[in-house]
Amino acid sequence: MSETTNQTPTLLLIGPLLPALQQQIESMYTVYKLWDVEDKNTFFKSHGDSIQGIVTSGIHGCKGEVMRALPNLKVIVSFGVGYDAIDIATARDRGVAVSNTPGVLDDCVADTAFALLIDVARGISAADRFVRNGRWLKEKFPLGRKLGGKTCGIVGLGNIGKAIAKRVSAFDMNVAYYGRHQQADVPYRYEPDLKALASQSDFLVLAVPGGNATHHLIGTDVLQALGKDGFLINIARGSVVDEAALVSALQQGVIAGAGLDVFAHEPEVPQPLLEMDNVVLTPHLGSGTHETRQAMADLVLENLNLYFTSGKLKTPV
Repeated sequence: MSETTNQTPTLLLIGPLLPALQQQIESMYTVYKLWDVEDKNTFFKSHGDSIQGIVTSGIHGCKGEVMRALPNLKVIVSFGVGYDAIDIATARDRGVAVSNTPGVLDDCVADTAFALLIDVARGISAADRFVRNGRWLKEKFPLGRKLGGKTCGIVGLGNIGKAIAKRVSAFDMNVAYYGRHQQADVPYRYEPDLKALASQSDFLVLAVPGGNATHHLIGTDVLQALGKDGFLINIARGSVVDEAALVSALQQGVIAGAGLDVFAHEPEVPQPLLEMDNVVLTPHLGSGTHETRQAMADLVLENLNLYFTSGKLKTPV
């Protein structure tokens, strides 16, 4: 448990946060900004002993080498549900508590998944370009795909996966899912084999965490099983998909199309994907609404303040 003192705790921010959140943190704590540090070795030697907490995000994460440079580090508070960019093993070895912001972003991420799904099915983004470029004056836009009666395979039926299932079910889609184990309290069909799920799915939606356990979970074999009439939707992490295999599958017509909110080397996107009309690309905006980002910011502050007053976290990893 963290000891309560009258001294203001000192924090290290790994990367910029939402301006309002960062301002609040700076008003309540002593703060160093790692991105402003020119010589990190000198900085850690001079100030490392004083830093008790780190605030980061799912994008910026925190490397083990940073933790090891902070001998009195007690807690890492992250803005985001994904924590694959944080060296959790090192944190556990050093007794550092870690929190994220689960729950508050489920609906908006699920909305993004469904938006990508209906876009690739009906070609909404492509149709917009079709009209804007004047092609409607001389051509007919290709037919899309109906959602009702189709099968949506969900890879990872956590809170976000369940929220996606609820949305696609409202459009009369059949839902099946793959995960580490079958869940007793859901009405959806469990498929213990990922390739089998892909072969049965018209749309394969990825909603698993990133990290070593899911690295390149979706490769050539799964894409081939999804087939020429199947669509891949990824709102999870870019690392979950073998991006080179996906590009090849799209180029060769192995699958029908894709809706992608995340990429292997964000913000870089492979050039071939930019040129494909059957691919919808968004800039990792899954939780990107005013309401959800505010809820995430509130939870970051709540975790910080709770830890430094009681030694506990509301949402520990």
